[in-house]
Amino acid sequence: MFAPLTPLDWKRRAIKYYPEKTAVIDGEKEFTYQEFGTRVDLLSAALHQAGIGTGDHVAVMLPNTHYMLECFYGICQLGAVMVPLNYRLAAKDLEYIIRHSDAKMLIVDEEFSAPIEKIIEKLSLELIINVHVAGYETSLKGVDYEEFLRHAPQNAELPEVEIDENQLLTLNYTSGTTSKPKGVMLTHRGNYLNAANFLYHLNVKPDDVYLHTLPMFHANGWGGVWAITAAGGTHVCLRKVDPPLILELFEQKNISLLCGAPTVVNMLVNDPKAKEVKIKTSPRMATAGAPPAAALIHKAQEILGLNMVHVYGLTETSPFILYCEWKKEFDLKSADEQATIKARQGIELAFNGETKVVHQDGAEVAWNGRELGEIITRGNVVMAGYYKDPQTTAAAIRDGWFHTGDLAVTYPDGFIEIQDRAKDLIISGGENISSTEVEGVLYKHPAVLETAVIAIPDEKWGEVPKAIIVLQQNAIVTEVEIIQFCRENMAHFKAPKAVEFVDALPKTATGKLQKYRLREMYWKGPKKVN
Repeated sequence: MFAPLTPLDWKRRAIKYYPEKTAVIDGEKEFTYQEFGTRVDLLSAALHQAGIGTGDHVAVMLPNTHYMLECFYGICQLGAVMVPLNYRLAAKDLEYIIRHSDAKMLIVDEEFSAPIEKIIEKLSLELIINVHVAGYETSLKGVDYEEFLRHAPQNAELPEVEIDENQLLTLNYTSGTTSKPKGVMLTHRGNYLNAANFLYHLNVKPDDVYLHTLPMFHANGWGGVWAITAAGGTHVCLRKVDPPLILELFEQKNISLLCGAPTVVNMLVNDPKAKEVKIKTSPRMATAGAPPAAALIHKAQEILGLNMVHVYGLTETSPFILYCEWKKEFDLKSADEQATIKARQGIELAFNGETKVVHQDGAEVAWNGRELGEIITRGNVVMAGYYKDPQTTAAAIRDGWFHTGDLAVTYPDGFIEIQDRAKDLIISGGENISSTEVEGVLYKHPAVLETAVIAIPDEKWGEVPKAIIVLQQNAIVTEVEIIQFCRENMAHFKAPKAVEFVDALPKTATGKLQKYRLREMYWKGPKKVN
């Protein structure tokens, strides 16, 4: 008998085998899997009573709370489609996404309701459900989430829904940094197989305690919202990234697994409490979102004892397509050499399909660690397409291959390493310069806390690299010293020709650097960075 692949079935399994086990910890609140399942079913019943059914779209703008987890399961088990919203977006972007996604309802956290208040008159929503947050009030005329659940039919049978594994599970919007946000159509099958990769390659076990450091709205928390339930592990919610709190949770809740962008890793290792905290669990941490510097990985392992696992993917691929597989032979290498290996994106995951690096003519690059090409992929986790945008879909998926726009090399062992985004590559006097390579050198300087390297116009060379740096607290270093340090550690033509020190770098909600905002200052005129 054929059974569709859907991550929703893991909720059933968790309740069957782990009913009294702690499923979710959210501050002072705790729910067993039985209690969590009851709340999810009440949400489904209430939504069904309010008119939500198969194929309907429900937008959700919540931080990492138990409410967000409940929405993933409660909306989708009706056969409806969840539209996770980035609560840090501007009102105009949220208006576009909600309208473009055809969302009928919105579930919103009161702390983040201000941009919705500005655009509510322009939206055609049938119902707004507010999640109350102490200390915050909203002018949105909606139903309180808990009241909504209380008025659901008690002990009512949920409608029987036949899930097609290729139907939409969620509609995830890209950040829209260069154009309007694009709606990425992710299916039940794609999310199931992505979560299976999460389970297998991150070695998830029933006794794992997973900290939701990564925003759940981002590519469905990279699969953590499904995979932890699949294993019967414990979800620990984190409303916002707070390094001292994260370090406390490592101790108090025995966190054994988490995910986050390199900027989050950087925040943790540089927090004053980092060298005082006593972490006994040797947590595994998957990092992605931007190529991490080897020096940063080394610090994370040395200071916090984190077992770093580098993964790679995009919203369009559910998201994982590569991971840095660790081999026993690597244990014999020095700590620096190990960190260098862990900074690579790695090899294909077990349940995905095929990924390779190719030249513009489609021929695969030589496995020599030198030939530069674009990462392309095909298989089980690639999106169904961009919502209501066949032209952009056709441009991204060509001859069955999704083109990522990331430039990389392949080493003799098959490990792929990103050199840059195509748009971030610096071409100076005809020479290609990887901004991430320069950043990797800069992170070795003891005064550097964070850095971004971009191209700036140059009359002679066309463009040259410039380093924008956030210094460690109380650190003092000059532009000349930074440039000289780089020249001593890499080819002279790759070293920054200019350095600027700033208080902060612009980032997305998931901690990814927004280099386009920095570039705009030099290519499109002055623009404040904040």
